[in-house]
Amino acid sequence: MRAIVNGRILMPDGEIAGKALLFGERIAGLGDPAGADEVIDAGGWYVAPGLVDVHIHGYLGADASDGDADGLRRMAKGVLANGVTSFLPTTMTVSWDTLETVFGQIKGLMAESRSAGFDGAEILGCHAEGPFINPKRKGAQAGEHILPPDAEKILPYADVIRLLTLAPEMPGGEECVRVLKEKTDIVLSVGHTDADYDQAAAAARAGANHATHLFNAMPPLLHRAPGAVAALLEADAYCELIADTFHVDRRLFPLLRKIKGDKLTLITDCTRAGGMPDGEYTLGGQPIFVEGVACRLRDGTIAGSVLKLNDAVRNWRDYAHAPMYEAVRAASLTPAESVGLADKKGSLTPGHDADIILMDDDCRVSAAWVRGARKY
Repeated sequence: MRAIVNGRILMPDGEIAGKALLFGERIAGLGDPAGADEVIDAGGWYVAPGLVDVHIHGYLGADASDGDADGLRRMAKGVLANGVTSFLPTTMTVSWDTLETVFGQIKGLMAESRSAGFDGAEILGCHAEGPFINPKRKGAQAGEHILPPDAEKILPYADVIRLLTLAPEMPGGEECVRVLKEKTDIVLSVGHTDADYDQAAAAARAGANHATHLFNAMPPLLHRAPGAVAALLEADAYCELIADTFHVDRRLFPLLRKIKGDKLTLITDCTRAGGMPDGEYTLGGQPIFVEGVACRLRDGTIAGSVLKLNDAVRNWRDYAHAPMYEAVRAASLTPAESVGLADKKGSLTPGHDADIILMDDDCRVSAAWVRGARKY
């Protein structure tokens, strides 16, 4: 048993000082550090649950859609510096043959990432962002690889795909949602969609209780055409937000906090350019150009991000006016809840995996443990 002392411990509903966090492979609770095999001094920093990124395409030059297992390992190691201790590698709309290869690789790496010797964040499964999307709202996705929604294509990979983004208004979309909801535990997310209010609301009622990067790649909210945005804000659905202040204006953050509360999920949508210098990279086989926080295709279309999840936490705290514990929850327990893993991930409550980070007031990360093993 180990103990972390002299820290500000962030629980889902508040901040606790003057206690020690006790843990082995799982969180044991708060208590007396006497008798611990190792005592770690947090130096007054935050002791927080490891962050969970359910929408990240790449990092440090690697991309989940490359079909490169070593690239996924590089991602897993790199994101630890950003406080991410578990994540869903996220695929793009590439060829179906490529996707099948990637799904198989991720399945193997899921088991590998749970081993004591794995040098990186845990891989929880896959977020398949497409290929069942609407060409009108494809954004940076490759239109030639878009397919009509088809549950039969997904069923063989139900043990690796944990989150699936689709456009429910496309032909076959409603049936795909119904079948996958009935036969799998895959979380279904409305995204890259041209759905109107009624279509998006119907999808939410049918079981698509997640929204992919709210506002982006969907019709804008208009007072005479509220569209998918209004339906997803109103529904009991988890809503992803790329909180880099570029994809969504920071002045909307307080309103989103009031409306969605603990259903607001911070994500990065990070590309292979994350952690790299400005310049030209690729996303889903297409060239993207990175300058500061902006990633764009040649025609100016926004194409993913270079956001780090700990920076998203800081932005949400500062611009949504949320206390630190709440901002961290939006990037830890809430995303874990959104994909059905709240019993294991995203919290420092007893019984959860000991995924722990130390973080200062600027959300800079100095240490990370994954399932009790120090990895950063």
